[in-house]
Amino acid sequence: QVRLVESGGGLVQAGGSLRLSCAAPGSIVSFPTMGWYRQAPGKQRELVAGITSGGSTNFADSVKGRFTVSRDKNTVYLQMNALKPEDTAVYYCNAVNSWGNHWGQGTQVTVSS
Repeated sequence: QVRLVESGGGLVQAGGSLRLSCAAPGSIVSFPTMGWYRQAPGKQRELVAGITSGGSTNFADSVKGRFTVSRDKNTVYLQMNALKPEDTAVYYCNAVNSWGNHWGQGTQVTVSS
């Protein structure tokens, strides 16, 4: 079983920044794709950003130009700038490999107006 540990969520004012981190401690497997999803109350979980082991990235249109994603082996980061109240959600780390789709426990991000 793959364990993903997230950190970095919290409360921030609109226009502020947060950095999320997600690691797979002790994991010896590799993840061709890692990324971040989010789920706001009453909404479906949506992709925020993804990054491959080769460094290719993709972003939701709503975060392009404000968020960046990076990784160092099996640790993935999400740098969130110019945050908006509509970015408020639980953010989930995701890692994909041949064993399947793996999820973190989620970290709350709240942006106040």
